[in-house]
Amino acid sequence: MDAVIMAAGLGTRLRPHTEKVPKPLLPVRGRPILDWALGALPPAVDRVIVVVNYLGEQIEAYLRSQTHVARAEAVWQKQPRGTGDALRSCRERLGGGPFLVCNGDDLYGAADLARMAGHRAAMLCAPVTEPEKFGIATTHADGSLDRLVEKPKGMTGEQLANAGVYTFPPDVFDIELTLSPRGEYEITQYVSELAARGRVMVERAGFWLPIGDVAAWDAAQKVELAEVLKGR
Repeated sequence: MDAVIMAAGLGTRLRPHTEKVPKPLLPVRGRPILDWALGALPPAVDRVIVVVNYLGEQIEAYLRSQTHVARAEAVWQKQPRGTGDALRSCRERLGGGPFLVCNGDDLYGAADLARMAGHRAAMLCAPVTEPEKFGIATTHADGSLDRLVEKPKGMTGEQLANAGVYTFPPDVFDIELTLSPRGEYEITQYVSELAARGRVMVERAGFWLPIGDVAAWDAAQKVELAEVLKGR
């Protein structure tokens, strides 16, 4: 199975730490974020494609030295035009079956990723109590995705936030992306259109550690990660 890891971002909220080091290579408990991410992938994943742009040469060098996955390669997103465009840049490299997609600057539980690998189309969501800060998923009675709402106003109580892990079928690229209101091609358009055409199952995350800013990065240094991220 293939896995795609999104690692092309600028990491602006982690400056000045990301001025010379790309965000996925920042250390957490002595290991790069990306190293933890590769180690958490399920054994079914035998090839990883990492989408790079900013300081991508450093990530390419890391991939040549990593020991988690037999095959790991970088794909360059020539222009940062959104997560949907980043995924689309991998189209010619992917095999013929379902594949995983993960954010390269968040940490995910190995058990969650293993469940995701068993689906044809799925997304990982985590419970949050401040839904206005996240993309929120609502579900049908069978646990499949109903719709995604970006940072909803007026929604209260515990909701399911998009955690940035997806399983996509190979025909996902038959969907023609359109520019979002913020002028980017969004990966969530793939998710929403797949849900409109069939079932996209929603898996609830047991562990999700987004590292979006310096405070979150500092907090991650205090989390015991070895067991929850042990996937391979």
